[in-house]
Amino acid sequence: MLLDAAREAAAEAVGCRPDELVFTPSGTRAVHTGMAGVLAGRRRVGGHLIVSAVEHSSVLHSADVHEADGATVTQVAVDRTGSVDVRSYADALRPDTALACLQSANHEVGTEQPVGAVAEVCRAAGVPLLVDAAQSLGWGPVEGDWSVLTASAHKWGGPAGVGLLVVRKGVRFAPQGPLDERESGRAAGFENLPAIVAAAASLRAVRAEAAQEAVRLRELTDRIRARVPELVPDVEVVGDPERRLPGIVTFSCLYVDGETLLHELDRAGFSVSSGSSCTSSTLTPSHVLRAMGVLSEGNVRVSLPPGTPEADVERFLEVLPGAVAAVREKLGASLPITIATEDALIVDALGKRCPIPVIELAKVIGEVPVGATIRVLSDDEAARLDIPAWCEMRNQEYVGEEPATEGTAYLVRRLS
Repeated sequence: MLLDAAREAAAEAVGCRPDELVFTPSGTRAVHTGMAGVLAGRRRVGGHLIVSAVEHSSVLHSADVHEADGATVTQVAVDRTGSVDVRSYADALRPDTALACLQSANHEVGTEQPVGAVAEVCRAAGVPLLVDAAQSLGWGPVEGDWSVLTASAHKWGGPAGVGLLVVRKGVRFAPQGPLDERESGRAAGFENLPAIVAAAASLRAVRAEAAQEAVRLRELTDRIRARVPELVPDVEVVGDPERRLPGIVTFSCLYVDGETLLHELDRAGFSVSSGSSCTSSTLTPSHVLRAMGVLSEGNVRVSLPPGTPEADVERFLEVLPGAVAAVREKLGASLPITIATEDALIVDALGKRCPIPVIELAKVIGEVPVGATIRVLSDDEAARLDIPAWCEMRNQEYVGEEPATEGTAYLVRRLS
């Protein structure tokens, strides 16, 4: 009875039939199960899969496995706000397309995707659309005539360890792996009943206040988006300014190491996140920021959970300028190693990690005449994203990259 009641409550929030919804051990498991089941169920159509470049890693990892098995995957690009173009999905559809995937909203920058329009295009082509709704479901149902939906309870404030998988009636679906009688054969093992009941109750609770709270949080995030560039020089606020989730703000600070800035803010009592490459043991930039073509260094993601007081936002805005200034002072690179040639100035940043290559570029850009070229030598993977992003922010021309004896040479032409 408790399980049935939880399923009905969750289905009402999603906007589906109760017998279309099953509970999984996590949102990631829901994604993996949903993608594998649809791809297997439609294998007679073909194996072509479409995903966006900014999907959650659970979707992209599933796509990698699918491609490794010999299938084809098309990754749809996004614009600088992180949004896909509906026409790009339409152009990617093929007669052998088995499945298309599109998140409802991005987990790093908050940009909402045009799910309804993409679902309409996919429906006209007879292709099911899987929507990862983990970030948005707590705020409201997903628009459009989608076919499969996944979500995770901890994203709306429920317990960890509960995911949702919704498969609409009529979608060909073949569960993979050993099956049992539970959850329509789509989630083997005994259900975590206390967590499932809590997940459904919390979803109903947050939805009851979602409309009013969304207005309040959007006002606070608008304040952050407007004031951060005023308070801190050389900052880029990323993500769509209008089509975005209420409680997420993301910005990148030039000449700042993301991890060091997080430590500074943590000491001031603020727990924020970063998509900076410097927070990764592999030193590779966030795939979302890379796909958007925005700065990855000094990236800060502020999430305002429901109930966040206005005073906390004001205090954050008071603390942030000093924290950024302190980090910039700590990271002030020594004088760049430069070599003058007939056609370019060479900045040797080999062996130096973000944001040092960009700092050294900024230090010498004023030393060359307008129209001259600077070659930045770097073996840091983040430079491939951060140098073009810096050029975009500072109105300089990014010419391109060339192979070098060590690392890569990034060419920048001074325009002003």
